[in-house]
Amino acid sequence: MSKFNKDSIGGTLTVVVLLSLICSLIVAGAAVLLKPTQEVQKQLDKQKNILQVTGLMQPNIDVQAVYAKNIEAKLVDLNTGDYVDGPANFDAKAAVKDPAQSVALSAEEDLAGIRTRANLAEVYLVKADDGQVKQIVLPVYGRGLWSTMYGFISIQPDGNTVNGITYYEHGETPGLGGEIENPRWQAQFEGKKLLNEQGQPALHVGKGAAADKEHGIDAISGSTLTSNGVDHSFKFWLGQKGFGPYLAKLKAGAN
Repeated sequence: MSKFNKDSIGGTLTVVVLLSLICSLIVAGAAVLLKPTQEVQKQLDKQKNILQVTGLMQPNIDVQAVYAKNIEAKLVDLNTGDYVDGPANFDAKAAVKDPAQSVALSAEEDLAGIRTRANLAEVYLVKADDGQVKQIVLPVYGRGLWSTMYGFISIQPDGNTVNGITYYEHGETPGLGGEIENPRWQAQFEGKKLLNEQGQPALHVGKGAAADKEHGIDAISGSTLTSNGVDHSFKFWLGQKGFGPYLAKLKAGAN
């Protein structure tokens, strides 16, 4: 049997292949082992953002305990606006990619630039100690200049008045479109109305829009396309292909 020569081309390739295989096994093993921890952290981050938009996020709180006490997640059929039963671990991003759980949007319908929309959406009921619903948190997302912008909007049980918004995931330019994270800009939304008297989406973002005291939000300076993305996102999610049917039922006291 010939002696293995690690300095030969064949020997070098063999060493490289073995090292690559070992590294791949280590990386794969680490990914498997870390996945449960990553899922827990992902869930914790979502809970923090929901508490943030509701005003319940305070320094040094037990996030999971406060969330469990005050927040009830429910699934809504976006086509009807009704609450429905579904999996406890509903994954909205996975549902969007599944043709059986989503619907393709036409160019005319797709104001938010998302192409498809899941049939169900998870909403979050914020309850006081007496069990009364004080706020409802809706997930919203849509295309900005560089990225899909994910956020939450908190509304009052009347289905029309905004308590606050937050954006928690996006890739917009820091200092420009990234200002959607700025609390001072987000504060403009507080108290604004989502819909007009006819029940049509009326909340809008644009240059000088704050002159409309009831529905308007000033655009972010120097970030027209990001601001347009926020505006279009709300127009979609407040409309008939978004939470429109659900908001109508809230307003009528049917939910």
